[in-house]
Amino acid sequence: MNKVIRENYPASKLPEELREGIDPSVRVTVTVVAEDDPAYQPMTFEEIFAARRPPYRSKEEIDASIRQLRDEWDD
Repeated sequence: MNKVIRENYPASKLPEELREGIDPSVRVTVTVVAEDDPAYQPMTFEEIFAARRPPYRSKEEIDASIRQLRDEWDD
């Protein structure tokens, strides 16, 4: 759910349908909340974890990187 709050907002800038009964010279707090999207299905932690690409390299990949760096230093 998305929510936006604007404090100290000029009532004169509100759309006419929202200004009804409000003095246009006052300042107001406007809160807008997006309705829940029925098609939205949040993922569980397990689904997020399963979908991720492992950020870690294997021991062999790390060793190869270190060897490559050391070889560059020798050049």
